[in-house]
Amino acid sequence: MNPSALFRPLLLSVAALAAAPAPADPASAPASANAEAQPGELTIPVERQRLFGITYTTVARTPLKATIRAVGTVAVETQLQWDCVARLDGYVHELHVSSPGDVVAKGQVLMDVYSPDLVATENEFLDLLRMRDSAVKSGSAVAEQDARRLVASARERMRQWNVSDAQIDSLALSRKASEYMAIASPVDGVVSAIPVRQGRRVAAGDALVSLVGLSQVWVWVDFYQEEIPVLRPGARVTISVSAYPGARFPGQIALVDPFINEATRTSRVRIDVENADMRLRPDMYVDVDLQLDQGEGLTIPLGAVLPTGRHNIVFVDKGDGRLEPRFVELGRKYGERYAVTRGLSENERIVSSANFLVDAESKVQGALKSW
Repeated sequence: MNPSALFRPLLLSVAALAAAPAPADPASAPASANAEAQPGELTIPVERQRLFGITYTTVARTPLKATIRAVGTVAVETQLQWDCVARLDGYVHELHVSSPGDVVAKGQVLMDVYSPDLVATENEFLDLLRMRDSAVKSGSAVAEQDARRLVASARERMRQWNVSDAQIDSLALSRKASEYMAIASPVDGVVSAIPVRQGRRVAAGDALVSLVGLSQVWVWVDFYQEEIPVLRPGARVTISVSAYPGARFPGQIALVDPFINEATRTSRVRIDVENADMRLRPDMYVDVDLQLDQGEGLTIPLGAVLPTGRHNIVFVDKGDGRLEPRFVELGRKYGERYAVTRGLSENERIVSSANFLVDAESKVQGALKSW
């Protein structure tokens, strides 16, 4: 047998492999794949469209207005909270406020405190005043200067103990030490806590009375993360509360918290609200309305959009029963309409209802080859 005959089949196989076309480069595939993925037209006769209940609308340019609603909680403004604390050791002699909720005015006496240290300092102050007066009468400039310096030092020490200038002036005029020190309110406000009782001993640093001002309050609101782009400091909001039906309280966004709550996926927003009549109370639940007005833009009804997960599809009327499935890009939702950012032109006629039936028909006809 000829040896070359044994190798002829192997040579033919190698030649066949060499002559076979090379496999297609994957990089060249997307062009045809993308072409197949593009939606094509489908045809649904007009009579059949009536059976489907298909209706149409036109892409219109409308005002981009919407209202974002949320629930908030009233809180006391940090700068309007005060704690009156004891500046020296003593005893509470008499309380002039009875309970949380009492409204007080600036300068109103909250309580009288007896302090042996204060009585001793007042007597020292009176002795220094007498020494100053004697130095003035003697005509000694050096003695008078020293006496005035000591009087100013004693006066400043009493100021540090929360004794007002008016009280010090009254002491200098009467030349008689006061047995009790009156603790006055530093602001107009409402009593929120009284942690002491009459007769109780207090030490320097102990809280005596807590006050809050309610002329202006904060409202904390949680907004979802997709609403964050429209939240701007200075934006006006309207606040309502079930306790006062029909009443509206204007407010203004003051702060947008840059941190997202990992559990609720929301961002906190602080709203400043004037509250001169004190109708808004701390920890009260309120409703917040934020009005959006972003001019005009192309919009379509919500029912005109067929979301598929990967795309938003709108069916465009091409006439004579022909429909074109088109991928569109949507913006925010404004009421019952979507803003359209890409894919449609003004006055185009689109399907506004029975989209799921049109979609099923498009699958049958092969108009939509990819979601």
